[in-house]
Amino acid sequence: MSQIYGRSGGYRRLYSFNFATIVHLGTVSFCKRFINWQEDPLAKTVGQMVGASRSGKQNIVEGSERAKTSAETEIKLTDVAKASLAELLGDFEDYLASRGEIPWSIHSEEHSAVSALKLQPFEYAEDLLHDYWDYLLRQKSKFDPWLEHQDPVVVANTLIVLVQRTISLLGKQLQSLESAFLENGGIRERMTRARVEARDSGSPQCPECGKPMCKRSSRKGEFWGCSTYPECHGSRNIE
Repeated sequence: MSQIYGRSGGYRRLYSFNFATIVHLGTVSFCKRFINWQEDPLAKTVGQMVGASRSGKQNIVEGSERAKTSAETEIKLTDVAKASLAELLGDFEDYLASRGEIPWSIHSEEHSAVSALKLQPFEYAEDLLHDYWDYLLRQKSKFDPWLEHQDPVVVANTLIVLVQRTISLLGKQLQSLESAFLENGGIRERMTRARVEARDSGSPQCPECGKPMCKRSSRKGEFWGCSTYPECHGSRNIE
């Protein structure tokens, strides 16, 4: 495993990505079925909604791939995905409000039924693309009784529930990314650690903590000092 590059890819295992993909497919279908071109002659509403749903999905992909060299970029793009889906949520709320409807209560039977459905985890295999889309469409089919409903109010409410779930998952993902960054740093910190470890690979161990030592200088000349100084003050004379 590289001492410098972070882990990247693997986004197909993320529940946030899989929910975001279902949301995108559902949004495209919703716009085709229920937004009349005569009511949206410049396709601005459709363009904004499909664009927001696509942004929510694709920024997860790019953030995951960029994680190899930039934890900061991964965090920023994950946040962009979350913000795009929040924009889409507002569009579906507006759609309901323009028709005199309000979103389902969290205590309603419909909301509870959609919220109770879980996704199975995806496992990487040799035939990645075939296996992934076979998996994804099977997972989406769990929601199809609502997503393929003839009543646009039902479909819009279902997508609202799915968007909310995705946003919640991305919020938890951001917290995890922040914790990992605070603990391990980014590529600059990893490069520094790798360089120090390579430089000190032939050095003796610290008599205090057992960590590698590095050469240091004082008024009396060179000596071995603990690489974790100032946490550890262990030292050795250079023979």
